[in-house]
Amino acid sequence: MSLVDVLNVTKEYANGEETIRPLDGVSMSIEEGDYVSLMGASGSGKSTLLNLIAGIDQATSGQIIVDGVDITKLSRGKLADWRAAHIGYVFQTHNLIPVLTAYENVELPLLLLPMSAAERRKRVEIALEAVDLTSRASHYPRQMSGGQEQRVGIARAIVANPTVIVADEPTGSLDDETTEQVLDLLGRVNAELGMTLLMVTHDADAGARARRRIRLERGRLMENGKETKASALRTA
Repeated sequence: MSLVDVLNVTKEYANGEETIRPLDGVSMSIEEGDYVSLMGASGSGKSTLLNLIAGIDQATSGQIIVDGVDITKLSRGKLADWRAAHIGYVFQTHNLIPVLTAYENVELPLLLLPMSAAERRKRVEIALEAVDLTSRASHYPRQMSGGQEQRVGIARAIVANPTVIVADEPTGSLDDETTEQVLDLLGRVNAELGMTLLMVTHDADAGARARRRIRLERGRLMENGKETKASALRTA
């Protein structure tokens, strides 16, 4: 089985008397160490699928299996614990806490895990070194550029050595030069650290950086012009 299997997943929202279905029986697989870009028109459900895989939202029906765990069967409390241990999230707008330094922002996810202070310090230092921000460890977000803030966000996403990194429009608020730097860094995280990466983007150039490019069209996932399937559903 793949690292991530999305099996016949549907997501519905009620809007008054109308039912909105951004995802309609989608299936896909992500292999360990893969780098996948998920594209589609605005409002097509890209971020909805990302948040389902990340355990932030729950599917209406279907299964999502991550590293052998069916997260659709976890209670909200257990899902939160699972998410802390297995998901690294890169946000579009950094989501750094302004009163914390870069070091403290990166350390934050580790405070949710059973870990000694010495181990936390070691992991934070390694993560900041990976994004070339060791010299900015004591700086607050207001003292950094937008690109540096996003690099802190990436360090925060990788610090717990997650099973999957999910990135939701990670370059959506950056200028062209900074976008290139952030995409280069995400590529290095995948290639050099071997971390599995799923990136939602509306930018075709950013999407082309990934090894696999999947589009969401009318609630269905398409790859190379064909609807995607999950490995657990394949018969061959």
